[in-house]
Amino acid sequence: MTMGEDKGGTGTRAGRLTPPDWLLKGLLPQTAPIPWAAVARAAVALSAPLAVGLAAGQPMYGAVVSMGALSGVIGDTADSYRMRIFNIAVPQLFGAVGVTLGTLVYGEGWLAVVALTFVALVSGMISSIGAVASVSGLLLLINAVVGAGLPMPEPWWKPPLLLSLGGLFVLVLTLLAWPLRGREPERAAVAAAYESVAELFATAGTAAYDEKRQAVTQSLNTSYDLILARRARDHGRSSPMVRLLAQLNALIPLVEGGAAAHRYGRASRRPEIAAAVRDLADAVAEGRSEAPELVLPEPEGPADRAVDAALRYAAAVVHKADPDPYNVDDRLGRPAALRVRARRAARNVLLSEPSWRYGLRLALCIGLAQSLVSLVPVSRSYWVGLTVTFVLKPDFGSVFSRAVLRALGTAVGLVTAAAVLSQVPRGWWDVPVMMVLAALIPAFSVKGYAFQTAAITPVILLLSDVLNHQGFNLVVPRLLDSLIGCAIVLVAGYLLWPESWHTRIGDRLATAVEDTARYVGRAFGADEDQGERVRRRRRIYRDLSSVRSEFQRALTEPPPVGARAAAWWPLVVAVERIVDATTAARVRVDHGAEPPTSVEVAAIEHQLQELSEGLRSNVVLVEVRAELEGDEQGVLAPLRQEVKAARAIASPERPV
Repeated sequence: MTMGEDKGGTGTRAGRLTPPDWLLKGLLPQTAPIPWAAVARAAVALSAPLAVGLAAGQPMYGAVVSMGALSGVIGDTADSYRMRIFNIAVPQLFGAVGVTLGTLVYGEGWLAVVALTFVALVSGMISSIGAVASVSGLLLLINAVVGAGLPMPEPWWKPPLLLSLGGLFVLVLTLLAWPLRGREPERAAVAAAYESVAELFATAGTAAYDEKRQAVTQSLNTSYDLILARRARDHGRSSPMVRLLAQLNALIPLVEGGAAAHRYGRASRRPEIAAAVRDLADAVAEGRSEAPELVLPEPEGPADRAVDAALRYAAAVVHKADPDPYNVDDRLGRPAALRVRARRAARNVLLSEPSWRYGLRLALCIGLAQSLVSLVPVSRSYWVGLTVTFVLKPDFGSVFSRAVLRALGTAVGLVTAAAVLSQVPRGWWDVPVMMVLAALIPAFSVKGYAFQTAAITPVILLLSDVLNHQGFNLVVPRLLDSLIGCAIVLVAGYLLWPESWHTRIGDRLATAVEDTARYVGRAFGADEDQGERVRRRRRIYRDLSSVRSEFQRALTEPPPVGARAAAWWPLVVAVERIVDATTAARVRVDHGAEPPTSVEVAAIEHQLQELSEGLRSNVVLVEVRAELEGDEQGVLAPLRQEVKAARAIASPERPV
């Protein structure tokens, strides 16, 4: 395929009626395993409150509690039990505030419009802080919209209390296994990191290496996030956490050695190396402390010596039962104190242009949605605002594709809801039906957004029917409301904003290139500090991982955005290869290779800085010839070749 062909837009030439690639990416189910534990929790968490409400003669109370449980089920995405407390409890607090505000303006006309618009502004702004804040902002707005559009139990304090009970019920179900599996998620994450490094060495020297290195980056990100967050709360002295952190840190030299093995390794590419790392992964997973004899091939050069030393060090750390808690470095730095992070987050929200821009965009769409349903009689108008809220989440994916997938998923969900509402009598039959429908939510959520929407829609409609008693009459208005909400988002939240027609990959990639330039200087500078060098490299890989995620989201946009995003992909790969080449060169120098001159290092830094500046000043990629002189047999020769390749990326507008 040439660069002139449309990689991200329409279907193939052979079938003009084939759906476009960006739509197919959302409609094809992802190959993720079904979380059976989450399936069981969802079935119990949403059906039990309904049963209790029916038994107590208060089905409305049971439905509101189930709504709170639904929010908890959607937010239960963390691996660590401690993180689950934050992921479920904190959003529930914001949700309680939201439903309180919504209930207070229920039936108040334009006052409700003003209140929900303000809530949308706050919701959008706090969503930029992080994952937990994003879900919190989502629940704040969702519950405010529901409270303003659905009749809730009186007085005003009952809805937030009942919703919070539902979320608390999910949290209790989630934490039941904590006494038995308290540290299992953290240990499993570290073991998975070792397993990913084993796969890295198994593919060293092959074309599959880049993909495995990306998996290592993701695995290390997950592991460090879990371990450091847990250790920050334990004040760093919990022996099991210290041991896991030491084992995780021991992977860093091994990952650096992998970069050298991929380019220069001989003995380090033999299967015994990958097998030894897999044995370490098993030891971490099982918590074993015995140290079997480590039999490794004889090193044949600096790269092999680096891998041999790193593997022996990792084996010693993994099999050491009680590491010194005062002699374990946090290679990425420990999280700041909570008050410091809260102050920093508040400052970023108030002073960040993207935060205000997203908040204003969401407020505009919610304001239009609420104004429309105030002027035009729309049955159960809260569904329009809900649609706007669910679709207009840029941190969850492409706005355009989410709008399309939301409409399709809602249509499928409505078919299910129609069958339930028309054939199943209200009352105790709601309990087993809810049990089945609720179980589908976590099972379908891992398959994609359209599948999640199709699973959530009948659940919300069934709970709404308990409050409204509209029955089958809910189905058609819900489809109309969804289409209205999607139309508002596409016009006021997408087409009217210039940023929708551009990707953010260029600026973020420019920052990563600039950090790479500093990393090159730090790696070979006179004042080189190993800890700082490791932190810089990990930050760069994190940034590039974020760029990859942004790239995947941009590919789901329709042309021309998707096609433009695809054009950046070769440069993303090129920058990752530059970082790998720098690491490999540094490892070789550490194990006997001749160090480069300061002139060679400065020239590479200069070229990378120029590349970064060019990425910030140009919308398209433009070919630039890099003249880099140096010893072709020296340690930096491969790095110079990677920099030249990055500078020679061609513009997507070049004629073919």
